[in-house]
Amino acid sequence: MPEEPATQDTEHVGRRVLRLRTERGLTQRKVAEPAYTPAYISTLEAGRVRPSEAALRHIAERLGVTYEELSTGQPAHLATDLRLRLTEAQRALATGAASEAAGLYAELAARAERHGLDAERAAAELGRGECALETGELAEARGHFDAADALLVAAGAPLTQRVPVIRARAVAHYLSGALRYACYLLESALDELNTSGLHDPDALVLLYTASIAPYMDMGAHARAAQSAELALALAPRVGDPALVAQMHRSVARTLLAEGKVAEADASLAKAAELYQHLQIRTELAHCHWMRGYVHAQAGRLADAETELRTARDMLSAKRATLYTQQVEVELADVLRQLGRPEEAARLLRSLLGALSPDRGAVHAAGAHRLLGLIAQESGAVEDAEEHYVNALSLLERAGAAGDLADLCRLLGDLYRRTGRIEAALDTYRTGLGHRAAPGTTTLGPAPARPPL
Repeated sequence: MPEEPATQDTEHVGRRVLRLRTERGLTQRKVAEPAYTPAYISTLEAGRVRPSEAALRHIAERLGVTYEELSTGQPAHLATDLRLRLTEAQRALATGAASEAAGLYAELAARAERHGLDAERAAAELGRGECALETGELAEARGHFDAADALLVAAGAPLTQRVPVIRARAVAHYLSGALRYACYLLESALDELNTSGLHDPDALVLLYTASIAPYMDMGAHARAAQSAELALALAPRVGDPALVAQMHRSVARTLLAEGKVAEADASLAKAAELYQHLQIRTELAHCHWMRGYVHAQAGRLADAETELRTARDMLSAKRATLYTQQVEVELADVLRQLGRPEEAARLLRSLLGALSPDRGAVHAAGAHRLLGLIAQESGAVEDAEEHYVNALSLLERAGAAGDLADLCRLLGDLYRRTGRIEAALDTYRTGLGHRAAPGTTTLGPAPARPPL
């Protein structure tokens, strides 16, 4: 059969044959015989003919490489090697070596890009984003997550394969203060999975647990409770223990909102046991964080301080800057309730320079709220008002309805005590507007449910 005319791919193959033959010190005759002629190899190396599969297999054998490596330019087993290295990077990130993981992911992303391995490159970009999320570099994290999602979409990846990236994008936007957009990303994916029959338990649990935090901050407690219920129902079908542990940690927050303190604590204990077994330090730190929150809500302040300090130290050791700062806001609240307002205020002031509307908006508002309470309790009314107003602005931008209602009550009470009745009434009305219909004022219809 005559060989086909040359193409750009043919030129690449020809150059590859020439390079490999030269590196090995072989003549064209040595590569060609006995099936082909030196003239054929010369024509091939010049890119003037497209070789048949049989010719390429013969030449690959003579050059000591695989047919796939010769035809694509990719070293043998490259994709497998990249996936193994990606697992090493995931392990490094999970056990606290974020800087080591970031370097590995960057190297792997570059290798995958050079060889056109889009799925592996997307996984590396996702990992780079997770590392940036650990250190609080939210804009950088969003860039990596967006790049990963674009690669998967271009490759025609199914939605179930994109779910980890969608969840990561939502978390980054949530931490940046874009609560509604985070919910939109999660709900859109959930709706598409459930309406199209893609009932992948791992993917659904990942999305449902990620939605609990933004729902709670928006005051959408009914949605948060439904997500927790569905995640728990799907949990027995999930094979990844780390995912089950993450689910228990997220569900605990909803149980607490429903007043089920014992169940919340039990759920967190299960998560902590799983994460201890898996040595996933960041998630284990989050379990201590949530247990501290549970203790604080139940009035066990000394236990809360212990758990929050443990979480803070673990996250700080991992250089998880943003998460560390968020824990410190809750620790400051506990210190204030323990009668140590000066210590709490020092901690909060040190945090405000690092937190901003685009980087931990809800917790920056929490810091201002606590400083307002401390100032009000010490009689510094003007300082208290300034902190409350700053907190109100941050929460309105983030759409955190639940916290907004509470803050409007505090600010309204302050206006009323200082004789500004009209201002107090306006502020109370604002708060009531956010409390009018929890779970429905800022969100559209709930996503479709999976068949359970």
